[in-house]
Amino acid sequence: MRILTALAVAGTAALANARGAEAEPAGPAVRHFTLSNGLDVVVIPDNRSPVVTHMIWYRVGSADEELGKSGLAHFLEHLMFKGTAKNPAGSFSRTLATLGGQENAFTSSDYTAYFQRVTRDHLEKVMAFEADRMTGLVLTDAVVLPEREVVLEERRMRTDNDPGAQLAEATQAALFVNHPYGHPVIGWEQEMRKLNREEALAFYRRFYAPNNAIVVIAGDVVPDEIRALAEKTYGPVPKNDAIQIRSRPLEPDARTSRRVVLADQRVAQPSLSRYYLVPSYRTAKAGEAEALDALAHVIGAGTLSRLYKALVVEKPIAVTASAWYGGTSFDATRFGISATPRPGVSLEELESAIDAVVTEVAANGITDQELARAKTRLVADTIYSWDDQFTLARVYGSALANGLSVETVQGWPDRIRAVTARSVQEAARNFLDMRHAVTGYLIKQPAPPEKRS
Repeated sequence: MRILTALAVAGTAALANARGAEAEPAGPAVRHFTLSNGLDVVVIPDNRSPVVTHMIWYRVGSADEELGKSGLAHFLEHLMFKGTAKNPAGSFSRTLATLGGQENAFTSSDYTAYFQRVTRDHLEKVMAFEADRMTGLVLTDAVVLPEREVVLEERRMRTDNDPGAQLAEATQAALFVNHPYGHPVIGWEQEMRKLNREEALAFYRRFYAPNNAIVVIAGDVVPDEIRALAEKTYGPVPKNDAIQIRSRPLEPDARTSRRVVLADQRVAQPSLSRYYLVPSYRTAKAGEAEALDALAHVIGAGTLSRLYKALVVEKPIAVTASAWYGGTSFDATRFGISATPRPGVSLEELESAIDAVVTEVAANGITDQELARAKTRLVADTIYSWDDQFTLARVYGSALANGLSVETVQGWPDRIRAVTARSVQEAARNFLDMRHAVTGYLIKQPAPPEKRS
């Protein structure tokens, strides 16, 4: 799965007061502790129903793969369901189905996560299972090779058969010319075809360990009881002393804008997308990421945003226009703008109108009313997220997997309140620079002329 959307980033505030203790209810009382083997555990009590979401996050994703082995992190995610000596392939899934539980997994550039949702009385069972497959995975070619075909088919369905996904992949690769974020999470097909059992196991043994993982449990639980369960199930798993702090190649200073054009006969409607290279919450200086969050809201969130009013309402030359900021990332990340033109409007005309909106904000800033609306909406989204324990678990898991802390998550509302109109203008001026951008055009390719006999 891809990096979290702006809504999920906004959800990182989910455990603190929204506008002040007297006005808004506080979020759940989160507990965070670390076992002696290095495993981080986050507990988020929510006692409204006897259901628990259990997630385990590994601090490893596609950006941690060796050059030439793209797709390995996601491939291993699939293989993690192939069983251990203690729990052979399929046994845990059948057990979960019998219990009425749910399970799944996802991989991003920075992490791989596995989750189950069960009633509280079955929590220990899923914790024991995840502790077992943290180091006990058993793989044979008989299961690895067919699964490789499954992953290749997934790529064909999600990317190769979707011109929009192909353009996004190409634009991402053009934005990150040196950093491994430039290769797709699912992998390049020619490299995926060569992935094998030995490489999967080597990757597994290198990165899957308690001191490279976070367990997040949200739901009808008592923190002290969870600590005892964590010690019982995960505590005996030995840590891996070879685990190292992430160190990845950095992007060079960009000096020119780039453009990607994808033409395909299957395109029904042309569209424009643009990625700017910007800092993430982990890499930004104080206040920059929060200003980027507010900036994305002001220029591209909803019908009152600058882009929507200028391109869809006032001109009108577009049917859609939006912006987003992917702040939850370990290294530098993306600020995105996308728009779809009305019939008869060229992408060049649409791009010129987008540039005018961005230039206006960078030159003259935003209004106090726009800023207040952005802050209110961002905080409101976090309050809504309290009703979903899966969202809460995902917010904390992704934050810790990307080098942030529980305190960073909890302090987010105060930092959003501190954003000023000036800081939003500076974010536009400093980061929405075409030298740091890639613009993608998705167009319909004309059918080839018929051959005359």
